[in-house]
Amino acid sequence: MGAEGRLARWRYTLASQPAALRLLKLFGQRENGTVSEATAEPDGDELASPDAELQTPPSTWVLLRLGRFANPYRKQLIAGFLLTLVSTAATLVPPYLTIPLMDDILIPFQNGQKIDPARVGLYLSGLLGAALVGWGLGWARTYLLALVSERIGADLRTTTYEHLLTLPLDYFGGKRTGDLMARIGSETDRINVFLSLHALDFANDVLMIVMTAVILVSINPLLAVVTLVPLPFIAWMIHVVRDRLRTGFEKIDRVWSEVTNVLADTIPGIRVVKAFAQERREAERFRVANAYNLQVNDKLNRTWSLFTPTVSLLTEIGLLVVWGFGIWQVARGSITVGVLTAFIAYIGRFYTRLDSMSRIVSVTQKAAAGAKRIFDILDHVSNVPEPANPVKIERVQGRIEMSGLGFRYGSRAVIHDLDLTIEPGEMIGLVGHSGSGKSTLVNLICRFYDVTDGAIKVDGTDIRRFAVADYRRHVGLVLQEPFLFFGTIAQNIAYGKPDATRAEVVAAARAAHAHDFILRLPHGYDSLVGERGQGLSGGERQRISIARALLIDPRILILDEATSAVDTETEKEIQKALDNLVQGRTTIAIAHRLSTLRKADRLVVMDRGEVVEVGPHDALMARQGAYWRLYQAQLRQADEEASEGAVDERAGAQLPLAISHAAHPAGEA
Repeated sequence: MGAEGRLARWRYTLASQPAALRLLKLFGQRENGTVSEATAEPDGDELASPDAELQTPPSTWVLLRLGRFANPYRKQLIAGFLLTLVSTAATLVPPYLTIPLMDDILIPFQNGQKIDPARVGLYLSGLLGAALVGWGLGWARTYLLALVSERIGADLRTTTYEHLLTLPLDYFGGKRTGDLMARIGSETDRINVFLSLHALDFANDVLMIVMTAVILVSINPLLAVVTLVPLPFIAWMIHVVRDRLRTGFEKIDRVWSEVTNVLADTIPGIRVVKAFAQERREAERFRVANAYNLQVNDKLNRTWSLFTPTVSLLTEIGLLVVWGFGIWQVARGSITVGVLTAFIAYIGRFYTRLDSMSRIVSVTQKAAAGAKRIFDILDHVSNVPEPANPVKIERVQGRIEMSGLGFRYGSRAVIHDLDLTIEPGEMIGLVGHSGSGKSTLVNLICRFYDVTDGAIKVDGTDIRRFAVADYRRHVGLVLQEPFLFFGTIAQNIAYGKPDATRAEVVAAARAAHAHDFILRLPHGYDSLVGERGQGLSGGERQRISIARALLIDPRILILDEATSAVDTETEKEIQKALDNLVQGRTTIAIAHRLSTLRKADRLVVMDRGEVVEVGPHDALMARQGAYWRLYQAQLRQADEEASEGAVDERAGAQLPLAISHAAHPAGEA
């Protein structure tokens, strides 16, 4: 890449970094002489993570972005809107019928005229018919829109989870498990409740207010204008409170995610908590997070508790104004008692809907805060993109070429100018100090990240031209700490090949030297392993992990410290399984103990992101370079551990003798 290309990429990267944006702002303030000492202090949160999300208040307009999830159900939504329109109109008929009931029936009766039963029956039938139509259409509308909103919520949840699975590993490195669970779980539920209940109420309220206003103006324009007096004050209050609620609910979401983070940390690590007797400490962590959550909620509730009764007070004042002005109009003969009665009935509904709309402000801001946190995930673009026209993988031979390889974590170069070629079926051992770039190189080969410079080619094709999932099906990975899902042993072995037969699963387990211990379990291959495989030992989990890799029959195999976390006897069993696994496959192995890599065809010694030596074990030892120094350091460490163990054994042997002499002092004579 040329200088112009690098400059363009740097501009794009820096423009997305909060720390860089803050530095630019401070530079401008210093130029204007407006920066203070307090401003100049760095914000640790912003500098901590270059991918940190900017904590901007959620806008209500973010809810409009849910429209793409509603698009598949537009016919049902249009039908629901029409039902809402007609049902709302039906509910507005009864107040209008009070005008003839008062002016043509009741008031003439008070003046001595007889009541016409036919006319009364007609008006009452109209009231009953309007009520029944409103009820039937209201039920159909509510049921239809509830079904649609549930499906929109389910689609939103599924889409968010599917997109989350496509994001690269570095995204998850900067996120807490509890926070992501809260976003996909509680936030989508909150949006679902808003769509199924409150959005429908809001639409109904708007239609009711508009239709009522039209009817009021048609009956008496002057009285209608008096009715609208409280509206500007209510609108102003809604605007002020909405801004406070918008930031408040965003903060509540972040604080609540801290509560779920404590649970997500503690429950999977409960064995460690109990082993170190830290139950009280973890309970205190939860208590502090919960107390802070309570504090933030109390602060928001103070604002909300003042807003709701104030709106109710304004509507009551508006009703009193209408009563006073209406009585004055009746006294002047401008309107009849029936008109005033109908007005009061309509105004009661009008102000009830205004009060309902003001209460929906709270729910709307909650949904907006949840939608923002959902779209923070959906807007995150993977830095491991799918190719526009992927190359189909017919058969993988396993030749890996790395040329001019470079990779950066942010601004820090981890691997630079690396060249390495691995032949099909060759076993390569990666060695080096911690932080030398071994695991990063493996992650690049698996395409968990994309290289910054250069290219990785498999059988002559850049791996970025393959579909990600298609490529990874040909790469087997055995990690230092194998992860097992909650389920049966057979399901865990067949995770990479869900359609595998039981015979294939058993064959893979036999090759991984796992078949015997599996049969000793109460239900054999159908035994549940517990969450994260807690029901099995480390060696057993590792052998199931090897069986899982064997079952997909990968042409490229990655062994990342596959035997470092087990004892010597278990390591021998795992090593036998690994010997079966590596046969005929291009293998890249990382091992803490260099002695386990003697079977490798070549050893690649890395230091600070560069390859410093390549060759078989004997040749590298004869060269007495970087590998020789690593090997000698491990030998010295092993000798020191052995000597310390011998001292401990002698001390342990002398301890019973000392106790015996202390118990029988006469024996010394």
